[in-house]
Amino acid sequence: MVPFDDQLRILRSGAAEGPRSSTVRVVSLPPSDYSRYGIAYARFTNDAGDDIRYLTRDRSLAIGLPDHDYWLFDSRKIARLHFDDDDHLLGVEVIEDPAEVVQHNYWRDAARHWAVRRDDFAAEYDK
Repeated sequence: MVPFDDQLRILRSGAAEGPRSSTVRVVSLPPSDYSRYGIAYARFTNDAGDDIRYLTRDRSLAIGLPDHDYWLFDSRKIARLHFDDDDHLLGVEVIEDPAEVVQHNYWRDAARHWAVRRDDFAAEYDK
């Protein structure tokens, strides 16, 4: 595991050199203890150059986002995460099919449009 100070240094270095890391986290309300921890932790990573935003699960469903977790790399490759019913990671599926990549890019853009900056989300929901 990378020490916290090293994580922040890596983020700052990456943000200064070019591409930024951008994440939209979909959370249920009220936020779980785990989600509240993530919201608190994101304060530091955002300050270091990360861009973490939040979207409520209700809003996500209302705008038609998928009900699965994924990472999108360079808008060209998907890493879809598969979990069991107890939220244990079962594995990661790498997808490069152009049609699926385009769909996931659309979902990413929609999520970013509706998502709220970390500080604004924390002020409203992390009580």
